[in-house]
Amino acid sequence: MDRIVVRGGAALRGSVQASGSKNATLALMAASLLTDEPSVLRNVPRVRDVDTMLDILNALGVHAAWDPWDDHAVRIEPGEITTPEAPYDLVRKMRASFLVLGPLVARCGSARVSEPGGCAIGVRPVEQHMRGLESLGAKVGLDHGYVEARAPRLDGARHRFDFVTVNGTQNVMMAACLARGRSVIENAAREPEVIELAEALQSMGAHIEGAGSERIEIEGVDSLGAMERTAWGDRIEAGTLLAAATVVRGEIRVTGIHTEHMGATLDKLRACGAELEVGDHEVALRAPRRPRALRVSTAPYPGFATDMQAQLMAVLALAEGSSVVTETVFENRFMHVPELRRMGADIELDGRSAHVRGVERLSGAPVMATDLRASASLIVAGLAAEGETEISRVYHIDRGYERIEEKLRRLGADIRREG
Repeated sequence: MDRIVVRGGAALRGSVQASGSKNATLALMAASLLTDEPSVLRNVPRVRDVDTMLDILNALGVHAAWDPWDDHAVRIEPGEITTPEAPYDLVRKMRASFLVLGPLVARCGSARVSEPGGCAIGVRPVEQHMRGLESLGAKVGLDHGYVEARAPRLDGARHRFDFVTVNGTQNVMMAACLARGRSVIENAAREPEVIELAEALQSMGAHIEGAGSERIEIEGVDSLGAMERTAWGDRIEAGTLLAAATVVRGEIRVTGIHTEHMGATLDKLRACGAELEVGDHEVALRAPRRPRALRVSTAPYPGFATDMQAQLMAVLALAEGSSVVTETVFENRFMHVPELRRMGADIELDGRSAHVRGVERLSGAPVMATDLRASASLIVAGLAAEGETEISRVYHIDRGYERIEEKLRRLGADIRREG
């Protein structure tokens, strides 16, 4: 099994381009099921989650594969969906695979999708997805671990989510595109990935207004056309690279991103003492001093992203002073804390808050990745630690980061992958 080995102490210098957004790409791939015409997605990251979604699409009878002429493009030819069932052995690998439910029932009239798996960072109930589809007229139930949904044709309706859910918003929005009449989604997620999906659906012929706000309105159409889309840069990968440069007092430039979507992350890095120059599609960061402590609480967009919490905590572990990190989105997203403690971090947990007393140095140690973003935090910490840090179970990081060790090595890090 692969592991990543980091020898700390090297400065990070230079320029790096962010990969395409994994989270956005998965939703776009699910949206391709809404049409029988082909779709081409570009700037797609070569990560395990994309491979899993390709496997799911093929299991449905769709022809989906990497483009042989473009390493970062996928081609999807939905044609006739022969088997509107997403099996457990694939769906269990990642949460976002549940996004095929809405498109399948909207286009095929029925769907059978296993309850999903993915990182064990907390309960993410599918009931919100199910209730949204029920509002559109689908009959939805559970059968031996599978969610089954049926509707000869969905009908437009008003639906309000009990709490903000990105994938839930995306699932119901996609289904509503082929429903009869007008649908209104209230308490909708405002994340950039929702906006990107809405833009892609509009390019296919959907009528959507309000994406990026708490209220989205969709006027259903009879059919949608082909999709051709270049995915936006990954704001979480970009934030991870910037956090790494902050903790080692580096100087880097990250390109290929929509910086207007990174406000909360950039604000926190500034508060830590990093100096930033921000353009429309790139960020230059210089971190001339030891990070400063701060208080941070995760929240749905435009708040500070839960997907950046672990990486920022690695920075704060070496900050001057005491910090408080509060996690409001997922109840079990502090699994990286015991591993950071193994490296010498001084962190105490109190419910949903972590009290981080900054130390002057961390020490390299054998550590274990427990989820996608936790694994990134261990790499960030390892870059600043004395000696070698060996990170095992790196299949977690391969789910969402495309060969992150190669990008960091090009910036000057002493990092390698071992089989």
